[in-house]
Amino acid sequence: MQKLAKLSELKTPKRVSVNGKDVALFLIDGKVYCIDNTCPHAGGPLCDGELEQTTVTCPWHRWSFDVRTGDGVNPPYGGSVPSYKVEVKGDDVYVDV
Repeated sequence: MQKLAKLSELKTPKRVSVNGKDVALFLIDGKVYCIDNTCPHAGGPLCDGELEQTTVTCPWHRWSFDVRTGDGVNPPYGGSVPSYKVEVKGDDVYVDV
């Protein structure tokens, strides 16, 4: 597990680079989720997409993913993106990337 952010920094989705990989952190109803930040379609930055409840939509071509699991939510488009285990200790957010 690596410390990637402070809980207080997650008022909006946050992009973090770790081990050469971009991931996106989302705070929803007091719980933090982490998925790859790169849409599998054309590489769009998911942290810049529209977040509605637990679904983020890529800003480039509108593919959508559940931030809790990384699963695509608008078949036949998508597939999925990897999701990562998150632990919060105090104000520190740790992710297993």
